[in-house]
Amino acid sequence: MKENKIAYQLKDKAIWVVFVVLVLAFTIANPRFINPNNLFMMIRQVSFYGIASIGMTFVILLGDIDLSTGTIISFVNIICAYFMVNMGMPMLVAIILTLAISTLIGVLNGFMVSTIGIPALIATFATQTAFLGLTYIICGGLPINGFTESFKVIGQAYVWIIPVPVIIMALCFALGSFILNKTYFGRYFYAVGGNVEAAKLSGIRVNRIKYLVFALSGFFAGLAGLVILSRTNSGMANAGDGYEFDVITCVVLGGVSVTGGYGKMSGVVAGTFIIGALKNGMVLMNINSYVQNIVMGVVLALAVGFDCIQKRKQAN
Repeated sequence: MKENKIAYQLKDKAIWVVFVVLVLAFTIANPRFINPNNLFMMIRQVSFYGIASIGMTFVILLGDIDLSTGTIISFVNIICAYFMVNMGMPMLVAIILTLAISTLIGVLNGFMVSTIGIPALIATFATQTAFLGLTYIICGGLPINGFTESFKVIGQAYVWIIPVPVIIMALCFALGSFILNKTYFGRYFYAVGGNVEAAKLSGIRVNRIKYLVFALSGFFAGLAGLVILSRTNSGMANAGDGYEFDVITCVVLGGVSVTGGYGKMSGVVAGTFIIGALKNGMVLMNINSYVQNIVMGVVLALAVGFDCIQKRKQAN
């Protein structure tokens, strides 16, 4: 047990070492990488992944997966824009209603996984497919524009030199860390992910925990969608295409075990920054977008493979 704990501690520290090495490598390859303006742009771009990764972290801690994240982001883009532009709804009311809807989509996922017993992979894929179709029906495949200037503050404004999306991401990470480390249901996430049967025997209501986790995943994906909508200033049906892949990569690369039961929010922060550095660095080096996809796929495979090898060693 002590050896396992040491191994996990080394893994957590290694994630940050990888980030530093990446920064140094890209700086040597292109000195513009370390330019403060570029760094702030990189962190702002990756803030969308970071916000959505909070909820995904909770889901993966249970040993489950949520494939609906990207679709929720797209749906939020369209439904919030529709509320404000087509229905003339006040901005604050539209935001609150939109976040409530995204949370309810998460609750729907929780219902299918927990109450009906559908595997999370299938349940969230079904949600992804259904709501993607609904998104295109609402907007007819066309972008929705015409927001107020005040709405742009969420995704485009600065506090001193710090972009507002980065501040929102930092607050979300702080909240996620608080939930995991300072609340009883945060400890339940680890317990359920570590051993479901043992969690049930200890009196944990596993079904309720799954409802809560998927609801939180929907909420944070919805929040990420709102920030993207404000940033682009245009509601687009494809706004969240592929985001679930990048968010899962951030979480797994950050050391959260794909089999559940282990992970830290600080590791997810590092994983998010690594993804940001990879994407930004490859763009500065003019690497083909198809090659970038290959690199991201290899990174995800390596992260999951390392976790599986570590789990196998523990079992022996």
